[in-house]
Amino acid sequence: MASWKNGIAKITLPTPFPVGDVNVYVVKGERLTLVDAGVKTEAAWNVFTSELKELGLSPRDFEQVVLTHHHPDHIGFLEYLSPEMEVYGHPINQRWLLRSEPFLSEHQHFFYQLFTEFGISREFSPIIDSLKKQFKHLPKRILTGTLVEGDIPIGLSEWRVIETPGHAQSHIGLFREKDGTYIAGDHLLAHISPNPIIEPPLPGTSERPKSQLQYNASLQKILQYPIKLVYTGHGEEITDVPDLVEKRLQRQHQRAMTVKKWLKSEALTVFEVCIRLFPKVYQRELMLTISETVAQLDYLASIGELDINMENGALSYMVKS
Repeated sequence: MASWKNGIAKITLPTPFPVGDVNVYVVKGERLTLVDAGVKTEAAWNVFTSELKELGLSPRDFEQVVLTHHHPDHIGFLEYLSPEMEVYGHPINQRWLLRSEPFLSEHQHFFYQLFTEFGISREFSPIIDSLKKQFKHLPKRILTGTLVEGDIPIGLSEWRVIETPGHAQSHIGLFREKDGTYIAGDHLLAHISPNPIIEPPLPGTSERPKSQLQYNASLQKILQYPIKLVYTGHGEEITDVPDLVEKRLQRQHQRAMTVKKWLKSEALTVFEVCIRLFPKVYQRELMLTISETVAQLDYLASIGELDINMENGALSYMVKS
């Protein structure tokens, strides 16, 4: 049951996704604010409205929504909330909320090219077309205003925006210095390391973002803040940020070193490495496992460990001799 703690109420909602339940937050400020907006399902909305009632609230009481990022389990209720509701988030949210025809076309072309470069078997090509089906969980909306590094959101004068790209290019967190409270979205989770999701190039660029490198930098970045309590997008709260950050960075490095051992003896494509890393799940969760796989290769390349060549249109990775 939702309850208030230092002006924040956590509401946990069901999702149809493998990640499981998602958390959204009701935050008291000069404006009553909803941070993140759940998933676009009737089941989640019913739980949400029921929990609000326990707080003496209804959806009509919110004056604005702040999004930590654009993933479908964090923005869905924008479909159900009043069209007049003000919505704020990082500018990159906008292309996912609008989903213009040029963006959808670029999105599809990017992944067709990526599958070729990663050496992914053609039998998996239908997955690219199925990516559009995931958009059914995304609402159509326009941001009222944008939030970037250092901004103080309207109606939340005690909170400051921290940009934390990696899990998503649109990712931000909210930090309240007076008590060290941090609303982290999916940037830091207690039970798992967030997947560094592959996304198309950002507007004005031609290369895909290196999500794992961004994520590592974002982890190091939040160590600069005196964070005492983290409210997460999934699971329980976190109280020891330095310890968890160290564990996440060490675990990622160890996985990369496993990949490095394989690449000492032979050159492999991203897909071939993916099959070795995730032999039991790569077919069922190809996009997530491919994202995690190229993350390790990007990391190894960033520390100067790899030679990368193009063979028959596919990238081939091997440890430098």
